[in-house]
Amino acid sequence: MEPANHFTVLRRYWRLLVGCTLAALVIGFLLTPAGDAVDDGKWQCKVAITPVAGAGESVRADQVLSYAQGSDVTTTAAKKLHVTDVAALAARRTVAAASTQMLVFTTTGPTQQSCTDLAAALSDATITGYSQESKKSADESIKRLQAQADTQQEQVNNLQHAFTKAGSADQPKLQPQLTAALNALTKTLTDISTLQNYSQTDAIQQWGSIDAKEAGGSLLSSPSRGMRLTLAVALGLALGIVAAVMLSRMDTRLRTRNATEEAFNLPVIGEIPQLARRLRRLREPLVVARPSDPAAEAYRSLRSTLLLTGPESLSGRPGAEPAGPGRGPAPVILVMSGRSGDGRTTTVANLAAALAETGRTVLVLDCDFRHPQTHLHFGIGDGPGMAELLSGERLSGLDDLIRETGTEGVRLITGGNTTAYPAALVLRAGEVLRRAREHADVVLIDTSPLLHANDAYDLVQHADAVLVTAMAGNVTPEQADRVSELLARTGVPVAGVALLGTIGPSGRRLKRDGLRTGALLVGRTSAAPARSEEGRRSPAAVREESPARPEPAERTAPPAPVAEEHHRAAPSWARRPSAESVVETTLQLREIEER
Repeated sequence: MEPANHFTVLRRYWRLLVGCTLAALVIGFLLTPAGDAVDDGKWQCKVAITPVAGAGESVRADQVLSYAQGSDVTTTAAKKLHVTDVAALAARRTVAAASTQMLVFTTTGPTQQSCTDLAAALSDATITGYSQESKKSADESIKRLQAQADTQQEQVNNLQHAFTKAGSADQPKLQPQLTAALNALTKTLTDISTLQNYSQTDAIQQWGSIDAKEAGGSLLSSPSRGMRLTLAVALGLALGIVAAVMLSRMDTRLRTRNATEEAFNLPVIGEIPQLARRLRRLREPLVVARPSDPAAEAYRSLRSTLLLTGPESLSGRPGAEPAGPGRGPAPVILVMSGRSGDGRTTTVANLAAALAETGRTVLVLDCDFRHPQTHLHFGIGDGPGMAELLSGERLSGLDDLIRETGTEGVRLITGGNTTAYPAALVLRAGEVLRRAREHADVVLIDTSPLLHANDAYDLVQHADAVLVTAMAGNVTPEQADRVSELLARTGVPVAGVALLGTIGPSGRRLKRDGLRTGALLVGRTSAAPARSEEGRRSPAAVREESPARPEPAERTAPPAPVAEEHHRAAPSWARRPSAESVVETTLQLREIEER
């Protein structure tokens, strides 16, 4: 599958993507905790503690380690963090001596912030608590040394008094004792001063910053609820994409030109893009209400294809012959679909408006007696119509039942009020259609779905040609094959398929059994005009084949037949292609028409 087709699939299943994403978001919101509390810690923080400068000799690492492992530090940290479970907090920390001068705390937690806060609280509790204990010990030592200093001072005073009273012969004997007493007093006073300075500052300090790193875990244990919800949204979106691709693989409904042509065994002569909801609610044909819309241009392209390849009575110049009995019978185009919801009635209304733009008068017959809706597309009310005509109630009043629409050149006979069995009404349609041919240049018939009712199958024998409509994503290959089989049995020429609701490009056009996608030109065989090296007809061959083709509104003659052996005198349309047939693309046909 090409990337462009993947985007088309995602656009088609956008509701599934949104649903999976929202479901994952809700599940993630319900299953993840509101805070950061999870069972297993996934972050690890380390903080080092060393003695302050100058206190290295008085601070022992084993004493600090013993104090840090005590319950006082954990209790203080729990109070600071407002945690009541002290045992759980203690289980999240370990402390060890990295060296004789360094102590390291290691904490774990569910998030980086909680882990860092615990490490900082333990560090502060250790530093503050141990410093307070050191200060108390220093104060006691100072008191003891102060008493010792007082004793030493008294001894020094006594020796100095004895040294002063002693004679010159005894003073040399007292001098060493006095000197020793003075040195002891000095040392004691120095120790007191050192302890006083030591007690005024912390004994230990934090070394460096807290080292935090993720200890392990998976993406499912993200550090915050927002991150976990973001992950849930990503997983839900990925699941939706996978589900959309799988459903697309399993969905065999027709959505592209190539698949439609292969299933119906008919060319796709028109691709109508998907209409917005507001455009589907219009009370008049889109060709009239929004003439510049891409869908309106697509309907005009469908009209151009029909004019180029249709019956002689349709492709001739409109108004060339006066309306009335002297003019040839108008062609009858039956627009049908395999099942309901294929845009059949919408195509009838817009095709009628597009044909009216060329100057032709169009008469629309609503023969869908089960769900008549054509009058709604032209913005007029319901009333007596085809049901009354075919039931025999108003057979002589055909002119009275033809109603004008808001679209110039388009008139309508509504479905009417069905009282009889619809299948019985269709059996009497021959005479009504014969009379209807005399009231317009083109007669369009809207009917019931072929696979749901037998009405369309009974009306086919009265039509000059059939146009099949199919809504992208609404028809399966089996249903398309059944429609093709039923139409093949009737022998009525089939123009092709109008594919509605397309999104984006339909992919590369393939050549299958001599059939190319596009509008079908009857009678193309091996005797066709010469083509260029790229497989397209040369401009000279086009001019020889279709001399002096006027604009659609002024066309005077049907396209010239290519091969005499395939020429038919009676009005005809595109027959079901044979294996030798060659089909022109819509782009080529429009180029011919412009010439």
